[in-house]
Formats: sequence, structure tokens, C-alpha cells
Amino acid sequence: MDSQNKQIFILAGQSNMSGRGGVDKNKIWDGVVPAESSADAAKIFRLGPDHRSWEAAAEPLHQGLDSNRVCGVSPGMAFANAVKERVGAVGLVPCAVAGTAIKDWARGMEPYENLVRRAKAAAASGGGEIKALLWYQGEKDTFTAEDAAVYKEKTEQLILNVRQDLDLPSLPVVLVALPSGRAYLEKVREIQKRGIELPNVVCVDAMGLPLEEDNLHITTEAHVKLGIMLANSYLTHFVPK
Repeated sequence: MDSQNKQIFILAGQSNMSGRGGVDKNKIWDGVVPAESSADAAKIFRLGPDHRSWEAAAEPLHQGLDSNRVCGVSPGMAFANAVKERVGAVGLVPCAVAGTAIKDWARGMEPYENLVRRAKAAAASGGGEIKALLWYQGEKDTFTAEDAAVYKEKTEQLILNVRQDLDLPSLPVVLVALPSGRAYLEKVREIQKRGIELPNVVCVDAMGLPLEEDNLHITTEAHVKLGIMLANSYLTHFVPK
């Protein structure tokens, strides 16, 4: 498989980034993949769990990577299909971990260190250039006032750390403002929408996208819509016309 000249995108955060579209309460995925999320073996690739090999990407993108959890449709493939005509071949680097708070993405913590390892491996493999971090996380930080209070500081530090550790000081970041959460949802959303005071960081607002019965995970339809929203934001802000 030709792994050259891809535009590489890191997919990170918690379960809504790893994908729960079509996964029911019994943790069974229905196997339904919308057309917008379909595979394209010639243009869309995934860095595999071994950190070395590129393979044709297909939903569920995070299966085998998100702590052995059952994954379903995510925003990733819809994003890749929506940008491929503008950017060419796409390399996706799935790194999301369900149930993680922002403090779990500090330097030295396994989710963060795994992200850096995988991103470096993706670039070192001759696969192309890392173009952006797509970040969807924060539901866990809406549970307590203490976690919500430090969300801004810890998210900004995460972005600075990733940029430094990947030697990409201007790496674009497209983050998602949550559509779901608990008591401190609005506090975290406000930080995501307007509180991150770093350059090359943009936000897409997922509020209003349909949710599963648990009122935390978004539906298959929502994952597709979000992937297209992320693509439009990335193309608008970071790709010359």
C-alpha cells in the first residue's frame, strides 16, 4: 500500500471521538456505515495499533485502539471523505480513549504519551505531514466544579505540549464544543467556544446534534454531521483556497 504524501490528522479525546455511533446499551455495534463514512482504500488510511503500518481506513476507526471497548461510527471517516478532494490522501491517527478527563492527557499520562508516540510514528513512517489535531473531549470534566474550573488551563497546556513534543509550534487544532455532559456542561462549553487563548485553535459547536438514549453519546447521524463540520472548519481556516 502506498503510504506516501498523506495529510495526517490526529483524532483524540474521549468516547465520542473514538465513536459510539450505532453502539447500543448492550455494547453491540449495529454495523451500519453511512455513505459519508464509507471507506476509500485509495485515499483514506489509518495508522494501525502497531504504530508502524498504514492500512485502508474503515469504521470503526478506533476498534482495537480504545482500551478494547466496542466502537462504532465516529467523526473520523466523514471528516476524511469531506477533505480528501481538497487535500489528497488522508492519514488518520486514532488516539482517543473513552472516559478520560483532561487531567488524563497531561504529560506522563498514558493517553498523552500514546498520542505522541503514534503521531511521531505516523510522520516517521514516511506517511506524510501532520496537519492538525482534531479534539473532542470534556464530558468527564463536566461532572465536578473542580474539574471544570481547571479545564481551560489544562486544555491549553495539552495543546502547547503536543506542539512542543511534535516540534510543530503552529499545529492547527480543531476542537469540539460539547453537546452533552453533566452539571458543569455550560462552563466547559464556554471555555471550548471562547476560552482557549492560543493561536491556530478553532472550535465547532456540536450542541443540538442528536444523542443516544444515554444523553452523553452522539448518534451515527450526529457523528457524520460532526465529521463534516470538522472538515468544513479545517478547510475554511487552514487550507488556502
